[in-house]
Amino acid sequence: MVDRKKLAVCVVAIGAAVLGSGPALAVEKAPAFRVDPAWPQPLPNSWILGQVSGVATDADDHVWVLQRPGSLTEDERGAASSPPQSKCCLPAPAVLEFDASGKLLRSWGGPGSGYDWPGNEHGIHVDTKGFVWITGNGPNDGQVLKFTRDGKFVLQIGKVGPQTGSADTTRLGQAAGVEVDPAANEVFVADGYANRRVIVFDSETGAYKRHWGAYGKPPVDYEKPSTRRTLPSTATQLQHFGNPVHCARVAKDGKLYVCDRFNNRIQVFQKDGTFVKEFTVEPATLGNGSVWDIALSRDPGQRFLFLADGKNNQVLTLSRDDGAVLSQLGRPGRYAGEFHWVHDLAIDSRGNLYAGEVDTGKRVQRFVRQP
Repeated sequence: MVDRKKLAVCVVAIGAAVLGSGPALAVEKAPAFRVDPAWPQPLPNSWILGQVSGVATDADDHVWVLQRPGSLTEDERGAASSPPQSKCCLPAPAVLEFDASGKLLRSWGGPGSGYDWPGNEHGIHVDTKGFVWITGNGPNDGQVLKFTRDGKFVLQIGKVGPQTGSADTTRLGQAAGVEVDPAANEVFVADGYANRRVIVFDSETGAYKRHWGAYGKPPVDYEKPSTRRTLPSTATQLQHFGNPVHCARVAKDGKLYVCDRFNNRIQVFQKDGTFVKEFTVEPATLGNGSVWDIALSRDPGQRFLFLADGKNNQVLTLSRDDGAVLSQLGRPGRYAGEFHWVHDLAIDSRGNLYAGEVDTGKRVQRFVRQP
């Protein structure tokens, strides 16, 4: 015979746990954010940002921005004309370092001796030793660059020239994302806009180590569509990475998260290229896809993935375990907290998010983690 009092106590206990007031079965709460409309502080020297194609944070919670001076319109760079067309503005340097308050600390970038600066700036990463890595997706870009934080050239992997394909281990193919795994001294490259693979090099010497395509199989190059996708991907397309392979992020537990932007999905691998699983995000998205960049949360278990969806102009919080969408930040628009082509994400030690925008967005925004 059922003891109704004991049954009632069990029901109350389970209900309390599900609602988050009990010790077990607590509902996972996604982090909340508010936009900081005053960040960053105004730039000096009448400088203005172009498309912000890359954003990264370092060990000091400084924020590094890679922007495209060449993306500014004639009107935006009016003071750079000869004679000047207006009082403002001048293109800012490609690389800018800000402190947590948004104050500009240093800036550099552009062509120099001993290396090939990208024809079109794309991604930036600051490794645990303080080295700054830069990729480019210009028509002839096939290189990744490594600099000191002061802009002194250290290493070039690959070379510029006509694109060759995903079997070539001597160069990249309009590389997009880059990240260093300090435990193994390896640099992972999301490669890219021309190639369709993840490729790994020694981060000290630049020596080639390995590469792979979707599902850990050899990458397959196929003809890039002449127009943006208007129909859902076919089963054949989904067997391979689309265009572009846009990010590669290493988690503390050794999992590698790869943005397959065109196919609206994240693929997860071991660092040796072994396929683990995949998540589809906003699968009905057409055009240039929904999965543009990822930042992993800073809690010990890295429970969350923050995903930049540049087509739908939102940042989604996903469960890292199963890819479930837990919350949404932003919408299309020009006001603070809204997005136009949100392209790249970074996160600092306090859990604050930073988002860069390309196309006509041309800004970087800060979203402060709420208690």
